[in-house]
Amino acid sequence: MRALVAAATGLAVAFALVFTLTAVGSPSGTTSPKPLLTTIPSHP
Repeated sequence: MRALVAAATGLAVAFALVFTLTAVGSPSGTTSPKPLLTTIPSHP
């Protein structure tokens, strides 16, 4: 019975965390206009 109570408590905490993050929303930010520069190895 204790395991069931612990599982229910953990599930409630997880849902509360998800709902809190959803209510806060995603952080506002911008992406860089510059593309990432990568090097391509030369073929032999």
